[in-house]
Amino acid sequence: MLGFMKDSANSLTLAGLFCGLFGIYFAILGLFPAAMISMLFALLFDWFDGPIARRSRGRSLECGEFGAHLDSLVDIVCGGVCPAIVLLSYAGFSLWAFPGAFLLLAAGAVRLSYFNSFCSRDQTYVGLTIDSNLIAVPLVFLLDGFLGHTAFAVFLYATIVVLAILNVSSFRMPKPRASSYYVMTLYVFGLSLFYAWRLCQPTS
Repeated sequence: MLGFMKDSANSLTLAGLFCGLFGIYFAILGLFPAAMISMLFALLFDWFDGPIARRSRGRSLECGEFGAHLDSLVDIVCGGVCPAIVLLSYAGFSLWAFPGAFLLLAAGAVRLSYFNSFCSRDQTYVGLTIDSNLIAVPLVFLLDGFLGHTAFAVFLYATIVVLAILNVSSFRMPKPRASSYYVMTLYVFGLSLFYAWRLCQPTS
């Protein structure tokens, strides 16, 4: 089993899982800027493991199949469990947040199970990809501090519910182009720098 981890793309996927675990950890502690940075880097690793896999010479079919399943399992942790824990923690682990958190997890599990069974080979995705949750939640968290705690908790809840619905919707969205990877890298590092700055600000 561990032999498959010599593959650079699979190792990169595990690096994304490492970031996702840190995101969960920081969310539980209530350090949301740090959780957002962790989610953003989980997103970055998720985006780049595929291109690296495609450019790896002599990569066996078995290694590719293993990597696809590994990527799917990591996606549910980073794009499903982590944002769900963020919602639960921000809501003080109140029971009212559990339906939204479960809805996101259920949508992610259904989506990934579907695509593991019926893999699409065309140039579009059906529904919103689960890694898009890692784009949306850090973006939404820019409003934390500008809205009151309760108002932002409601807004975050609504965002999570909308993401869950979009994850299992039937609309089609194009797969990323080469230029998208440059944009995503800038997005991740730019927003991470902002959250690092916010993390260093004294709490009132």
